[in-house]
Amino acid sequence: MSGFEVRLATEADTPLVLDFIRRLAEYERLAHEVVATERDLRETLFGERRYAEVLLGFVGDEPVAFALFFHNYSTFLGRPGIYLEDLFVLPERRGSGYGKAMLRRLAKLAVKRNCGRLEWWVLDWNEDAIGFYRSLGAVPMDEWTTMRLAGDSLKELASDGSSSG
Repeated sequence: MSGFEVRLATEADTPLVLDFIRRLAEYERLAHEVVATERDLRETLFGERRYAEVLLGFVGDEPVAFALFFHNYSTFLGRPGIYLEDLFVLPERRGSGYGKAMLRRLAKLAVKRNCGRLEWWVLDWNEDAIGFYRSLGAVPMDEWTTMRLAGDSLKELASDGSSSG
């Protein structure tokens, strides 16, 4: 893994971050769901209020990995955590330790920030990733069901029934 370096993304990296998001979506068979634009990412990752952070992994000048994460909070622990939204290593670069290095960097960041945990989701069909995560000591949270409100359902619940919003 000689020459692999990880750094926080900057606003100038926005096109690269979007490219990684699109590549991940293709891998996950979800490319049709990506509607994010560079403008969206600039505003939400590097704007006045930053909702998430991004790590980029490079071999020399070649970008080979990215991880997008943000803080969550555990009321039971009384401490923040880090939620890893996306981790992606270019398919041709897998098996070289870059994914583990990205997770190690996130774990170090979590410890430095006094976080109680690092967690993420993995698609249930992605057996290679599940095996990899288990090899690191990660455990599945099988007793939890993910729930989501989005689109019209989210807007409907947010509505108080008046037309003034």
